[in-house]
Amino acid sequence: MTEITDFDALRRALAENSEQPEGPARNARAEQLLVEAEKLNIPLAVIEALGHQLKVYNYSSEKDKMFVPFARLLRMWDERPEDFDEYETHSLHWVFKWMSAGMLDQPHIPLASVEKWLGEMEHRYRLAGHSERAVRSAEFSVAAHIGDVARAERAFAAWLAADRDSMADCHACELHGQGWWQAERGRDTEALELWAPVLEGAYSCAHEPHTVLASSLVPLLRLGRLEEARAHHLRGFRLVRAMESMRGAYADHVEFCALTGNEARGLELLAERPAYFTDEGHPRSKLEFLSVVVLLMERLTARGLGGQRVPGPAGRTWTAAALAAHARAEALALAARFDERNGTPYVSERARARMAQQPLVDRLPLGVRAARPAAAPVVPPAPVQEPGEPDLSALLAEARRLSDTLRPHAVEAWAAVARAAEGVELDARDRAEIADHEAMGLGPGGAETFERAAELYAEAGDPGEALAARARAAYVRALAGDVEGALAAVADPYDEVLALYAEGGTEVRQAAGVLMGRARILMRRVHEAEGPVEEPVLKDAEAAARELLALVEGRAGDDVRLAARVAEGHAMLAELATRAGDVETGARMFARAAAEFVAADLPWFAVEYEARLAGLAHHLGDLAEAERALRAALEHGGAQLEPVGRAQLYLQLAEVVGGRGEAEEAAEHALEAAHWADEAGEGPTFGAWARHQLGGFLVRQGRWAEAAEVLESALADLSVETHGDGPVVQTQWWLGDCLSELGEHRAAAERRLQAAEIARHWPEQHDHATLAHLAAESLGHAGLPAEADQAYVRAGELWRALGNVHGLVRSLRARAWLALRAQEGTDAARELMSGAVEECADALGALDDDEEARRRLVAELGHTHRQFGDLLARSAAEDADDDSIRGALEEALSQMAEAVAVFVSLGEDARDARTGAELAAGWLETDLGRPADAAARARAVLRAYAEDGLEGEDDETVRARRAEAEQMLQVVTEQSE
Repeated sequence: MTEITDFDALRRALAENSEQPEGPARNARAEQLLVEAEKLNIPLAVIEALGHQLKVYNYSSEKDKMFVPFARLLRMWDERPEDFDEYETHSLHWVFKWMSAGMLDQPHIPLASVEKWLGEMEHRYRLAGHSERAVRSAEFSVAAHIGDVARAERAFAAWLAADRDSMADCHACELHGQGWWQAERGRDTEALELWAPVLEGAYSCAHEPHTVLASSLVPLLRLGRLEEARAHHLRGFRLVRAMESMRGAYADHVEFCALTGNEARGLELLAERPAYFTDEGHPRSKLEFLSVVVLLMERLTARGLGGQRVPGPAGRTWTAAALAAHARAEALALAARFDERNGTPYVSERARARMAQQPLVDRLPLGVRAARPAAAPVVPPAPVQEPGEPDLSALLAEARRLSDTLRPHAVEAWAAVARAAEGVELDARDRAEIADHEAMGLGPGGAETFERAAELYAEAGDPGEALAARARAAYVRALAGDVEGALAAVADPYDEVLALYAEGGTEVRQAAGVLMGRARILMRRVHEAEGPVEEPVLKDAEAAARELLALVEGRAGDDVRLAARVAEGHAMLAELATRAGDVETGARMFARAAAEFVAADLPWFAVEYEARLAGLAHHLGDLAEAERALRAALEHGGAQLEPVGRAQLYLQLAEVVGGRGEAEEAAEHALEAAHWADEAGEGPTFGAWARHQLGGFLVRQGRWAEAAEVLESALADLSVETHGDGPVVQTQWWLGDCLSELGEHRAAAERRLQAAEIARHWPEQHDHATLAHLAAESLGHAGLPAEADQAYVRAGELWRALGNVHGLVRSLRARAWLALRAQEGTDAARELMSGAVEECADALGALDDDEEARRRLVAELGHTHRQFGDLLARSAAEDADDDSIRGALEEALSQMAEAVAVFVSLGEDARDARTGAELAAGWLETDLGRPADAAARARAVLRAYAEDGLEGEDDETVRARRAEAEQMLQVVTEQSE
């Protein structure tokens, strides 16, 4: 720790501490710095140290400590106001507002003292000549807190009517407070209109848009604007996550999770901030936090998860039910203290209302990783026949209706029949159908039960259905892996049913059942083949499918089962054509099969074939058909579609839609894919891939904060082993871009370096070079010049090895600028920039007849001369003698002139680059006292854009160049005069 020996050292230490993260460590350092300031025996030093201490307390969980330094500051002001400079005088009056809010937030401070302080603030502001705007804002806060709506509305109106002056809160903070009141009064639309400038970035400050984003969540949910609510949560939580003082805003995000079915996400948020359960420095935000903890825990309890372990106050383990009770007691006790102080029940009423909220959305997918807690299993009671319930005959009729028409839940309906028939003597046919459907529910393990069903069908006098049941028994053996045994088992039923059908001893439906079973077994041989399928295997399966179709085509009529056999037969031919390499026929036949299932009112059976069709259409380049098929599959699946299938379809649709440039819609589909993957328990595998894609689509839209949250969530599950190194590198790359855009340069550098380390092992090194270069940029922006230079050196080596002159030159230019700002100084910077010029010249000399490549290199040379000129001009030290400054400017002008000449050689394509260099040269001419030459350059720029006329005003570059040239002419005129 650097010793504080003078006022300048103290100021540097105060500035350094201001940049530290909020929290007790920063506060403790502020306390130490106050002790050091007192040793200097300079009143202003103590005043600044007290102001700093007050500020860090206010922006922390120890807000209750700020009253002591403020009281001391106020006493010093009253005794010796001349010790305060202009800034500290302003700061003292500014923090009156913090004191008013701070007193209100501490229930042990009497309301009379708060009101007295409000009067003191009004008096001192009037003496200092300030507007009453800040005073009325503070009065509004008092009235709103105690529930005095009439006074709050009067103060609110007076606040808005008063003039803005230097004591008014910033625009962003004022708009937050004004919008908050509209939302409190149920005027959500008006609130969001007020917040719009903050949300759109027109106004911001240290804590905005953080709080506006948090406050907007519930109003957006109430208005049904779910997309915006999701975006505000992802964007806003990222902002408040690291700021200890923002417990109230953090609570808003926990509340959002509780109200949108994202309980697991809410638990993750609680786990990140265990101190929020117990920090006492700001009782009002503790009350807000505990209230939403109750809301979240009671949501879990209502879903049967009261016994689930949850994060809570340190010192013991907590279940959801126990934490709900504890947090409720703590919150209501704290609310009671406020109400006792205020003389109204308002705070308790508000807390209870917040705890009692019901979900506004059953489930709002966020795109981030969080498995939904599973509801506790419920053991159904034994069925009891109640008056009015369907009797056994009705259950039988309904089960037959469902199975005859291939409706969903037919198996469950027959299971209900079986339960209702316990102890009842049924005929053989009924028992056969019960056994048949029981076997269907057993999947590969149902062979024996199918055989039992076959015996019962035979007993019931239906030999055809008995043979069909035996064929089904054979097929499930194939599903269990014994294809050859299945073929042997189906041989006799196949021969027997053909003979029986020829004799008129059974119907088409039963014969088709056996033929379908045999065809399915032969298709299993096709599916299980490794590599290319042998032609005899394909031919056997095709013959079986065509034999089935020959039997049933044209005979289906209104029989749904036979219509399904026709459609499945065509689907088999589609699969076989595809396996044989005839993709066009495969696509056509899959489309036919899907259409036949839909025509038979069996759309859920069409899903698989629409999905297969989509893949083939994509392969054939027919993206419109692929998109149509995927949308149809999702529509046809309806409620019958399993979560994992839904996830796969949505992700394929996202890729197709994204491929035609519709990133916003593609992001919506990828979001659904991530959600359904989580629902299917595939979050760490398929869900991670979906989040990777979602993050990429958000990046394409410039939604950096949302993308960063999603990509960080994806990286938690993405692995080289499971997903491959390509997606891992791409996710790190995108995340680095996001963090760079958000100003988190050190973190961006870490992501880019991690991605570069993986790409280092790839045969093709362009990505490695690019990532190393980007990492160097981030390190430079993060204030780590030495590390940045090392990274640029590495990138330059890679660019040189790849023969990429542009990348090499840019790395040299970047190193030159770093050198200028570092200890190496001007000489090293000149050497590097000269090296960049030489690399361009050498590459141009070695170039063949590629005109496009030549023009790109010439442009690179022009930009290098331009930057060389800028660098030399910047290197002219202010404290140097006039001759050295003039020499540096002359050199800079020479480089600018070279840049202009190079750009002129490229014609109109380089007009903007040329005029930019021309203007830069013109300003150097003015610095060197050559107004005529500067004016000539300005006029050259105006001539360059003369042909654009008024139309050029629509081009921002044209407008900017013209305005700068006009400004230069004006300066030159004044210089000449």
